[in-house]
Amino acid sequence: MTQQAEPGAIPDAVPADAKAESGAGAEAVPRTEAGAGSASGSGSEETSGAQGRVMHPDGFGAAFCASMAGLCAEAAVAGTLGVLVMLSREHEGLPHGFMVIAAVVFVVALLGVLVSGFVTAAAVMPALALARRVTRRLGRREGPLWNAAAVPVVSAAAVAVFGGVSALGSLSPASPVKYLLWWASLTVALLPATLVAGAAARRVREGRATRMARRVSRDGALAWLAVGAMGAAVYGTGLVSVYQPPRFDTEQLAGTWSDGHGGTVRLAEDGAAVADGLDNYVWDGTGKDRPTDCDGAGTWKPVKDGGKIEGMSLRIGSCELKRNWSVSGTAKEPRLYHEIGKPGSGKRYVLTKIVKHKK
Repeated sequence: MTQQAEPGAIPDAVPADAKAESGAGAEAVPRTEAGAGSASGSGSEETSGAQGRVMHPDGFGAAFCASMAGLCAEAAVAGTLGVLVMLSREHEGLPHGFMVIAAVVFVVALLGVLVSGFVTAAAVMPALALARRVTRRLGRREGPLWNAAAVPVVSAAAVAVFGGVSALGSLSPASPVKYLLWWASLTVALLPATLVAGAAARRVREGRATRMARRVSRDGALAWLAVGAMGAAVYGTGLVSVYQPPRFDTEQLAGTWSDGHGGTVRLAEDGAAVADGLDNYVWDGTGKDRPTDCDGAGTWKPVKDGGKIEGMSLRIGSCELKRNWSVSGTAKEPRLYHEIGKPGSGKRYVLTKIVKHKK
């Protein structure tokens, strides 16, 4: 039978051993709860850290930003070197005016950021992914050498794709040497950005603070300033001179000029001109300038700007040739040219002066 306690029944006494056990249990409970709380606190910190690592397990964002910074730095340094080299050679001239220069710099910088993002997504990140997959299959640890080894493979794939598309568009593939040069150039350009991106990704996976993009931007800015300072020193000390078109007078313009394909024009000091097989580019109505041979006599005169001869104006009545020619080349190898085709096409019809050397 089961005994039921009466409603008002309260135990009169509790054994001392029971109180001791109860007290020990009561004291034990807070300690346990405190320990649990401490354990839960450390566990929460580990959980938050683990969540942070899980959110970015492969360092994709850090690698992407570091690669873009590296490519932008490369473009800035290469562009500065290109401008410095161009200053010493024949060129159309640099933009003038603060607003024009600021607009050009802004457009170039924006284009550089967009292109660097595209190249990172299309080439750098695939190279890192390829290196990681290969090392996992081989049971090796990913490192800079594996990332560097993946760059030529990705470059070859990119050249094959874009080269194939270009060949289909023009219906004529380029020579193998050009494809090889494209592959080598792309490999050299992608290698620094890939190594920097791989280092940034490893720092994230190892739980270290990532500042690779800042470091790359800082070092790239320093390299750009160093290149600019060296260029200013070279031009400022006169070791290299800025290109200047040759300065001619009427006597120097007079003489025989050839296009190198059998066409010539003889300019006399009195302003008379005689053309023989000179190409006369005439608009054919289809959007192209097509040359026709021009023979006959005419006149010419120098074209001046601020008292300086900038070129010459040629008129041949028999073939309705009316052109203004600009001066280019050097004092030893002077040239006359005018643009053909659409404005800004970069195509020129060039005449070179025939110099008779004294025996």
